[in-house]
Formats: sequence, C-alpha cells, structure tokens
Amino acid sequence: MNLTMKSFSFPFVLCTLAVFAAAAEWPQYHGANSNKKAQEALASGAWLKKTSSQLWKVETPLGFSSFSVSNGLAYTLVGRQDEDGLQREVCVALEVNSGREKWAVWLDRLDYGHSGGNAGASDNKGGDGPRSTPSISDGKVYVYDADMNLHCLDAKSGKLAWKVSVQKRHKGQPIKWENASAPLIEGNKVIVYGGGAGQAFLALEKTNGNVIWQSGSETITHATPVAATIHGVRQVIFFCVSGLVSVDASSGKELWRQKFRFAVSTAAAPIVAGDHVYCSAGYGVGAGLYRISKNGTKFASTEVWRKQNDLINHWSTPVYHDGHLYGMFSFKKFGKGPFQCVELKTGQVKWSKDGYGPGNVILAGENLIALSDTGELAVVAANPSAYKELGRRKVITGKCWSTPVISDGKVFARSTKEAVCLKVSGR
Repeated sequence: MNLTMKSFSFPFVLCTLAVFAAAAEWPQYHGANSNKKAQEALASGAWLKKTSSQLWKVETPLGFSSFSVSNGLAYTLVGRQDEDGLQREVCVALEVNSGREKWAVWLDRLDYGHSGGNAGASDNKGGDGPRSTPSISDGKVYVYDADMNLHCLDAKSGKLAWKVSVQKRHKGQPIKWENASAPLIEGNKVIVYGGGAGQAFLALEKTNGNVIWQSGSETITHATPVAATIHGVRQVIFFCVSGLVSVDASSGKELWRQKFRFAVSTAAAPIVAGDHVYCSAGYGVGAGLYRISKNGTKFASTEVWRKQNDLINHWSTPVYHDGHLYGMFSFKKFGKGPFQCVELKTGQVKWSKDGYGPGNVILAGENLIALSDTGELAVVAANPSAYKELGRRKVITGKCWSTPVISDGKVFARSTKEAVCLKVSGR
C-alpha cells in the first residue's frame, strides 16, 4: 500500500530558538494548501513558556470561528448585539501587531439563539454564534454565514463587493445547527456547498460571484470541503450526508464517491494522504480509510479499514504527516479527551495524551501547534515514537472549539470569549 505523501519544501532561516520559512500567511480555514499545514516551520516551544510572548489579547464574543491571516490583518467572525438587542454575526479585521479592530461588518444573520444555548456555558452543550471561518484571496475576504449567504468584502475596508444567497439563488436548504463550513479558495474560484438539486456544489467566480460550475444533489454537513491532487487530477472533496463525494475542480464533474454513515452531524473534514482519504464522524460513527484508484479516466474508492465508533473526530480535523495522523480523537470528552498519534495504514494508536478535549491542531514543519478546548496552547513534536511536549501554557479562557494558526512568526488562537496573539521569539 502506497501511503507516501510529498512533504513541503521549506526555505529555512536559522534563528536562536525557532526556525521559520519566509513570511507566510494562513489565508483560509485549513491553511493555504487545504491540509492544516503551515507555510512556515516551528522548531521550538521555548517561546510559549514566556508570558512576554503575548502581543495582545482582545474580546471575541460567541461562536467557534477561527482566524485567517493575510497582509497584516487577522479575520474572524464574532457575535454581537445590534441596537434591537438581537445577536448578529460580525466579520472583524484585527491588526496583527496590536489587535486593534480595523473594521467590522455586520452580516445578515439575526437571532440564532435557538441553535444551542449560550456559547460560553460551562456544560459544553453547543452554543450560539458563527461557526464558519473567513477566507482571503487577492485583496478580498469571503464569508459564508450561518444562513448560507456568501459575502465578498474588501480586505482593507470591509466594503461589500458582492453577495450571493445560496438559499435564494440556488434553492439551498438549511441544516440543523446551520452552516459551519468555510469557503474554499481554489484558483479563480470560491467553492461552497449547500444548494438544491443539481447545484449542491458551487464554484463561483471570485470577482463577481457568477457561477463557474454547479453540480450534485447532496445534503450538506458541517464539514468544510478540501482540495487535493489525486492521480494527477485536481479535485474537491465534499463530506456529505451520503459520504465522500469528489468532483473535478475545473468542471464540478463527479470523479468518485464513498458511502459513509451519517448520524446527527458530520463536522471534521476529510484528510488526503497521497492516494488515500481518511474521514471520521461522531455520534457512534467512527473512522475509515479509503484508497482511491484510477483506471484510465475512471476513479474508484476501496475501503482499507473501518473502525466503528472508534477514532472519532467530532469536529476536530487531524493533520497528516509522514504516515501518521495527529489530532484530537474523542466524543464529548470535554476538557479530558486525548491528543493522539494514529498510524494511517492500520488505524493503530501510537501514543495518546489526555487533557485536550475537542480542541484542534495544525502542523508547522516537524512540530504541532495544539489548542485544547479549555485554552491551553501546546507545541508537540510530530513524532510517532512518543508524545513529546516542547511547551504548554494556558493562554485564553472560554470554550475553544476553533483552530490555532501561525502566520509570519505569530500564533493566533481564540475562544468564545477572547483571542490572543503570541509572537515566537528568536525571529
């Protein structure tokens, strides 16, 4: 079985405590290459142990939106009360060096209080507020809100360039707990899903929102689509109620599909490792690994292994590195669920460390940046032989169901209450 995946090539700059590539960005939810891997490498956790590493901390009320970072600004979605006392989704742009709010755009979604209670509640039973994360490309910010409205905003000013209602224009149907998926940037396209029959999958022109292609008749989930090249063909993989559906990135034509059980909610994105695709869901579903083959122009998916109600990624998408998955594997084990290393070809757990809950993790070079659901940030070696912690500190309060990111030597993390920016020393 070929599970080899080409690694990144990093232009290294040697520093005293850390090693970084040239200044890099984190422009969308799963990073520039749709795989939760940073464009810069981190080789130390010493900076995290120093309280002086904190550049700023600001309030970010409600929701589970993560940061995207580009050109000196960090973007996320928060919840705020309008003048009528209703909660609304708001896209904010913060200056990366100071945390100062440069602009805020109030979106259309009103009164989403029915979606699960108070996001800051100690019982961890869901919560109000935005679930999606903005994406940035070519001076524009793309926001796919809870009501499946896709907004295109000017990155510097927040001015609206265009807006598309997927419900109205494409006969979209809302799902339970509403949209949580983020827009996927792929070349000249911004890709979302949620439309009706024949237009579940949508590729829109970045400059004006016009349809480039539309296809599929699927019910969406909360999982963000990912882009990857498999057997030389660029494709977009959607994790739907029916399972995995892959379409040609240039035309939207279906390439292959893999049936996978759905129960209540699917929220973690699929992971591509060469010609294999991993996926997982909560509510008793578990995980599976599938080999994607190609014969002539025809693709097919074959099961490698399937673990029922095991290796659960509730909404915490793991990251793949050198034959292994690293991430938070648990279901509703808030504050105590484990951070694990899993051998991809077998599904065997190589090591496990409790105390992370449904947090999230990314890869920066040969090390992982992990955020627990209680606000502890850790740097951990991406090594399958043992759990090796290079640094760990509680950096924020509130509920952290978002993903930490790194951009240009700064680490960003947020909760339902506040956000923090930490500068990696030795840069």
